[in-house]
Amino acid sequence: MISRVAFQPVAPAERGSRGYHDPFGDGAAVWDYAAWTSPEIETGFPAAELVPSWTARTPAGSWLEVELRGRTAEGRRTRWYVMGRWAETAADIRRTSLPGQGDEDGDVAVDTLVAKRPLVAYQVRITLYGTGASVGRVSVMASGAPGPVRSTTPGVASGIELPVPPLSQRVHAGHYPEWDGGGGSWCSPSSVTMVLGFWGRGPSAEELAWVDPADPCPAVDHAARDMYDHSYQGCGNWPFSVAYAGRYGLDGFVTRLRSLAELERLIAAGIPVITSQSFKEHELPGAGYSTTGHIMVVTGFTATGDVIANDPATEGVRRIYPRAAFENVWLRGSGSAGIVYVLHPPEVPLPPSDGNW
Repeated sequence: MISRVAFQPVAPAERGSRGYHDPFGDGAAVWDYAAWTSPEIETGFPAAELVPSWTARTPAGSWLEVELRGRTAEGRRTRWYVMGRWAETAADIRRTSLPGQGDEDGDVAVDTLVAKRPLVAYQVRITLYGTGASVGRVSVMASGAPGPVRSTTPGVASGIELPVPPLSQRVHAGHYPEWDGGGGSWCSPSSVTMVLGFWGRGPSAEELAWVDPADPCPAVDHAARDMYDHSYQGCGNWPFSVAYAGRYGLDGFVTRLRSLAELERLIAAGIPVITSQSFKEHELPGAGYSTTGHIMVVTGFTATGDVIANDPATEGVRRIYPRAAFENVWLRGSGSAGIVYVLHPPEVPLPPSDGNW
């Protein structure tokens, strides 16, 4: 797997007004907007996929749209693909990905631009609608076709376990069906809430006042509501998860890692990592379930290098997974090919990297 993530500051330049029809809302409206377009960024290799992520604030009366376009090896630029419309709340628009954008160059699969022709460069465009919206950071992860999984030996994080509070998605079964009903579908809200809790961040009591007071963890319900993708009809949109954490002062981005050795560098720096994987029950001993796609938090490694994870789908949450088995189901191309969310306060530096962060 070849993967690179590039970070960009955002300073809107183009301004104007335009109409927008919210397919999930109450009709059309005219919005003032301010747009920023990045310079063209070379990938350095033929990229098969692009995944944007961002941190932003969109107070009431504002929202944003993120778009990508690429350049093929033949020098032709693609169209602009809409990668997401984001708002902190559903007061003005419904946050959503946009299906049905496929053409001869590529297509958008929820949160991923899948190239039909390899891309050697790309641009990102951010448009802020309304008043008061701001962007902290935007990043784009470019990755090539996945290669074979290469197992690694225990490294710098052996024997380190970060005290990430364990939270279960299962205790929310049946909660708020309008946001996909908790239980088996709230792994990403549960995982992001765990990491926010680790950093001492998250919604205030006032923000949680709408949740049933009998709820075992209102912050998870809050995250599900405010991460929900109305087109995808679920809470598993990767950049939407990062954007939610950004509301509470965390820097964040989506990237692909190439091994547990890379992930260990983040754990050794004190940064828990949220991973995406799919597997059959027998492929990940100790899980006790099968999944077509699941999010959990890697919190550390045993002294012998096995993975310690807060897995919100399991009884008791904390699990130890065999290193080689975990590495296989997380990195293989038939799954997420190493996708992670990295969330950390700005004052906590990332360890050195050769481009994956």
